[in-house]
Amino acid sequence: MTRVATHGNYQSALLSLMNAQGRAQQAQERIDSEKIATDMSGYGRGAEQLTSLTSTQARLEGFISTGEAVKARLSAQDLAMSRIYEGGNGAREAIANSLAAGRIDNLMIELGLNFQTVQGGLNAEHQGSYLFAGGQSDIAPATAATMADLTAAPSTAATFANDTLKQKSRIDEKTTVETGFLASEIGGPLTEVFRNIQAFQNGTAVIVGGVTYTPAGAGTLTGQPDANVTAFLKAQMGELDKANAGLTNQTAKNGLIQNHVETALDAQENQKTALQKMMQDKSGYDPARAITDLQMAQVAIEASAQIINSLKSTSLLNLLR
Repeated sequence: MTRVATHGNYQSALLSLMNAQGRAQQAQERIDSEKIATDMSGYGRGAEQLTSLTSTQARLEGFISTGEAVKARLSAQDLAMSRIYEGGNGAREAIANSLAAGRIDNLMIELGLNFQTVQGGLNAEHQGSYLFAGGQSDIAPATAATMADLTAAPSTAATFANDTLKQKSRIDEKTTVETGFLASEIGGPLTEVFRNIQAFQNGTAVIVGGVTYTPAGAGTLTGQPDANVTAFLKAQMGELDKANAGLTNQTAKNGLIQNHVETALDAQENQKTALQKMMQDKSGYDPARAITDLQMAQVAIEASAQIINSLKSTSLLNLLR
């Protein structure tokens, strides 16, 4: 037989009140977070699966962050390569226009300006690092400040300070892409043309395509060009065409990598959206249900409070009378 006592009634009513308050607090937390629980212990058997999903989400966000950084770098490289091409194409046009006009008085000045454009592209920076320097990203890869510096160096290769380490980026679980380019590779052929032109201007014989072009003396690239100068400049135009074509191919390669990275990013964003929905399905709590739970808990709190209040004026002695 269950013993009836005032103390027992108080204890039972208080326990009901505390349970109702706990349910109300839990319902309020679910309304605020729209989740079943605020930590993994509240998910019971589903905690292991949620932990796995959370780990997958963290890795995915890491790849997305890397992909965004790679995308920005590739975009910067595209702009830099376009600038290099602008300088090379500008040099070709300067020679063609000068020969067409029959005067090359300002040709070396124009070529010098176009050379500066090429160097600016080769020494382009992104987020404080030189794009085409390889592993030595804190050192400008193209060292010649002027065309005169080119002929002062022992070779074209000596005017580049980059190493041979090309940057690679892991854009997903199984894909690592080589995203870096080297200044000596993309700018070497153009730099060789500028160096040969400066050497010819200095009075040094130059070999182009197996043909030796010997200037009459220093400073011959001015005034009205003779047959020898014209032949030399036309040969250099051909070399510029080859160099510009090679640079175009490198730019196209950079563009292909950009497309690949963007495709990977799109797939990862879609995967992230699907993963978020899955996690919401596993951990989310219906707000309408949470509000209903809160209202029911509040009713239970009020009922328990009323019972406790009524027990204050109730005594078992009254029942024994």
